[in-house]
Amino acid sequence: MADEKDVAPESTFVPGRCGVVSLGLMGGSFAKAFAAAGAEVFAWNRTRSTLELAMIETVTGELEESTIPTCELIVLAGYPASTIDWLERYAPLVSPGAIVIDTVGVKRVICERCEALCAGLPFTFVGCHPMAGTQFSGFAHARATMFKGAPMVVVPPKMDDLARASVLERLKELLAPCGFGSFTLATAAEHDRVIAYTSQLAHVVSNAYVKSPTARSHKGFSAGSYKDLTRVARLNAPMWTELFLDNADNLSAELGCVIESLQAYKDAIDAADADRLEALLAEGDRIKREVEGR
Repeated sequence: MADEKDVAPESTFVPGRCGVVSLGLMGGSFAKAFAAAGAEVFAWNRTRSTLELAMIETVTGELEESTIPTCELIVLAGYPASTIDWLERYAPLVSPGAIVIDTVGVKRVICERCEALCAGLPFTFVGCHPMAGTQFSGFAHARATMFKGAPMVVVPPKMDDLARASVLERLKELLAPCGFGSFTLATAAEHDRVIAYTSQLAHVVSNAYVKSPTARSHKGFSAGSYKDLTRVARLNAPMWTELFLDNADNLSAELGCVIESLQAYKDAIDAADADRLEALLAEGDRIKREVEGR
């Protein structure tokens, strides 16, 4: 007979039941996607009024000590620090065999801390980052189709290859109601390096761009270019502050690169150097075409 300590603890979750922590844009969209698919969704939110609003047509009940063990999947959709804090407090209540994911836009600090908190516990934490969103925030802007066709970046847990493959396949099945278009595997370090360029730098540049005095008098002079470049200037400042500082090394390097490039354009313009300016513009056009494969 197997030693008692070798016997895996019995699961307590209800198959398909989902828990969502924080009903902002991301968490609210997960909740709405699961609810639209007929899944039971239990949620926690810092602001009680938002939770009560969600319980009218989206959320089945509150995610608390008695319902945490009944969830097969738990989505941590808060800010970086609050994500870690929630798991630190409630990890012992998560059902054996359950999967816990996060949606935070940085992965090194999250995966390091959360994997350490979950070490020795009978469920699996998987670092995730859904590549979707809007310039708006809050449950009011969440929608069930937010993730349809979008990429999901996944940081695979540290375990043997067979167990990891099994967890990832199960995760895809659990997330099927969200309609993700692809799942991209990455290390936490790789994720943070790339996301500093594809997301964080874009937000900083957009936010800085609207600080020109001309922004207050541009009405009637703007079209697609202005709208494209300023869409993400509107942002959740407390959340992005956490994300930027948690990825400060990578973001600072990207900012240094773009500052150097902008200085080159400015120098050519100040010197009325048409040949240099044209070369810089042509270089950017060429790189854009190469990146897009055309």
